Amino acid sequence: MRPGRIIREATVADIIRIMPVMEAAKGIMRSDGNMNQWVGGYPSPEAIQADIDRNGGFVIEDPERSQSIVGYFAFLPSPEPTYDYIEGGEWLDDEMPYHVIHRIASYPDVHGIFSDIMEFCFARDPNIRIDTHHDNSIMRHNISKSGFTYCGIIYLESGDQRLAYQRILNQEA
Repeated sequence: MRPGRIIREATVADIIRIMPVMEAAKGIMRSDGNMNQWVGGYPSPEAIQADIDRNGGFVIEDPERSQSIVGYFAFLPSPEPTYDYIEGGEWLDDEMPYHVIHRIASYPDVHGIFSDIMEFCFARDPNIRIDTHHDNSIMRHNISKSGFTYCGIIYLESGDQRLAYQRILNQEA
């Protein structure tokens, strides 16, 4: 974790400060050519509220910055219904409980957020799944760099495809 940064559970009162982080993340995606992910008002305040209601919404704070909330992510326990069916592959392990990471977002000038999130999450569960849009080359790079294995394609409730990955710490050589 970067010095000075903390990760804590998000509160309902944080939503007003989380939404600008989401908009900034959309800007990062668009500037990288990812025009099809996080469209139509997603992620909405209601989606963030749902994460918080499940005790799975987290903010990253950096007291050195004027906007103290510099990042957001959801860290939710299994099962993830959209992971029940995987096409073109298989999960590394489909029996053990796992956590899933969704909705990673930060401001474009804040670096190391993905690494901080991974450190936080793997300290809480050695079995993590994550997915991303095919066009999200930045996220695909970070996922691969963090040691995740590509497992196949999952489908969201909307029918949209996502590339799915898993990493299990205690099964690594």
